[in-house]
Amino acid sequence: MTAPMKLRAEDQEDLQVISGILQDAIVPIGEMCFLPEESRFVMVANRFKWESAVEAPASGQADIPVDASYDGDDGDDITVPFERTNCGICFDGVTAVKTKGIDLHERRQMLALLALEGMDSGVALHFSGGACIKLEAAGWVCRLQDIGEPWPTTRRPAHPVD
Repeated sequence: MTAPMKLRAEDQEDLQVISGILQDAIVPIGEMCFLPEESRFVMVANRFKWESAVEAPASGQADIPVDASYDGDDGDDITVPFERTNCGICFDGVTAVKTKGIDLHERRQMLALLALEGMDSGVALHFSGGACIKLEAAGWVCRLQDIGEPWPTTRRPAHPVD
């Protein structure tokens, strides 16, 4: 188990680190909010803990299988090699937010975050399916902090190679 993440980004190079940490995070639309009076955009994401992930088997399979027939009575320990955790992300200095391919009225919809991209005019959050949120900000600061305890998962995100 690794220590909770707590990071700050103030330029595109720093943002690349946070982007890698948040790759494959699941973000409910209902857990995102633009606070114009504070010039702030905040969200809570369920992120895969890449920093503590066990390497995939040499065969290239994305998942390390866990014995589904285990009933817990034989005394054997099963190691679940992956973890997820909730993570708070805050962007300060945001003056406007634009969305593409997202229905903000679908508050329960889950978005899969692929990458953060720093631009001259702000930051873009790219999600699967072509959805995007653009945060307009001349000068921005991004802060990330893990919230609560991580939980085990048997699934490791994988992306097909084209």
